[in-house]
Parts: sequence; structure tokens; C-alpha cells
Amino acid sequence: MLFSFRRAFSVMTLAAVAGLGAAAHAQEVLRVAASPVPHAEILEFIRPQLKAQGVDLQVRVFNDYVQPNLAVSDKQLDANFFQNRPYLESFNKDRKTDIVEVPNSDVHIEPFGAYSQKIRKASELREGAVVAIPSDPSNSGRALSLLAREGLIKLRDPSNIKSTARDIVSNPKKLVIRELESAQLPRALPDVDLALINTNYALEAKLDPGKDALFIESGQKSPYANFIASRKDNASSPAVAKLVAALHTAEVRKFIQDKYKGAVIPAF
Repeated sequence: MLFSFRRAFSVMTLAAVAGLGAAAHAQEVLRVAASPVPHAEILEFIRPQLKAQGVDLQVRVFNDYVQPNLAVSDKQLDANFFQNRPYLESFNKDRKTDIVEVPNSDVHIEPFGAYSQKIRKASELREGAVVAIPSDPSNSGRALSLLAREGLIKLRDPSNIKSTARDIVSNPKKLVIRELESAQLPRALPDVDLALINTNYALEAKLDPGKDALFIESGQKSPYANFIASRKDNASSPAVAKLVAALHTAEVRKFIQDKYKGAVIPAF
């Protein structure tokens, strides 16, 4: 009789332990695409907080701006964190996708900067100098606007963030505008006179926007805040809501300010 009781107790104990183990592993998986810096680093910072809330955040890192949206559109991943509104609008139009911004999910702004290994200030640009800018429409317009702000070119409509090289109405130094994929711009620095580089790629290349940029955007009133994007069927899910809430904390704000020292600016 005693043997039977002990055996029954052991079985119940094992079942209880198994139940606890199952509960511990019953976390909702949230798969998010991100650029390596700063996006993936910020997501890794909040992973423990989400884990405590029952969300297993799985970050997949991409080094380009196309695959993160395609992976979400194809339902391989649940959301992404790497882009701004002009880029998403352009991407959806060109690729016939329907990626949406998760409402009120702005996280940070990355001021766009100009870098060179050949000159120390914009006034040193020679006539016919080669200036590399991003090839995607949203970032090329952003780069041209920054060149116009510095007086290096004039645009037909300076307020048009989608300006192209065809909108240049004055180019006193006859600058040669060369469009390259954003990820290639840091590697192109030795071969061009000036390159306008997204801050995430500048940071990956160990460039310090605060020290190395010849000139840089102001972070104020920028339309280029980076946010969480998803599909319409997933943008309002509880896990995505928890992700946005975890990103909008005083701890995340301090992490961004301390780690990136002005190269990345909180947008919440």
C-alpha cells in the first residue's frame, strides 16, 4: 500500500513538473527582421522584458532594405524594424506589397550624414567631384535635400523629399551624382569624393556620425523616424503591441542616448 502511494505521488510530481515546464515554454514567438545597427541591438536590449511577458522575441538580422519587407509580406516573419515612412511608401508602390506601419510605433531617428576620406569640409569639393548617394527613391531624395541644404546644389522643390537627380536645377560644381545601394556606400568611400550614408550603415562601418560626418541632418521634425512595420493581419496582435510598449520605455530611451551618443535619437 505504501509503495503504491509513493508511486502515485511520484507520478503526480512528475506530471506537475512537466506541466510547469510546458508553461515555461508556452511563450508566443514573435519573429522580427532588423538591420544590425542600431535596430537589432535595441531589440536585443528588450528581449528579457518581452520574455517576462510571455513573448519569445526572435530577431533575424538583414544587411539590406529589401528582404525584411519581403519576408514579412510572405509571412516568413511577423514584423520588421529598419525603415522610415518614405521608404515604406516607395517600397509598397514598387513591389505591390501591403506592408503597414504599426500605429504609434516610432522608435528613433538616424540623422543622415555626408562622409569623405578625401576632404575635411564641403567647400573643398572640387569641380566634377563624385558624390555617392543611395539608389532607393526615398533615401536618394533625402540625400539630395541634404546636399541642397549645404548649398552644393539647388532643387526644383526643396521641400519635396522624393526629389531625384532630374530635379537638380543648379549644380555649380558640376558634381557627378552616383547612385549606389545603401549598404555599399561605406565601402565606396575610397573611390568617391563624398558619400551620403544612412547612419545604421555608417555605424556598422565604424564611422562616428558626431565626429566623422562633414555635415549631417538635424534630428528635429524629421519625417524619417524608424518604426515597427507588419502585415495588416498582424499589426494589431497582442505580441506586436507588447513589442511597441517595450520599445517605448525610459530604459530604452536611456539605452539609445548612452550607446549612440547622438548618432541615433529617440523619437518617442
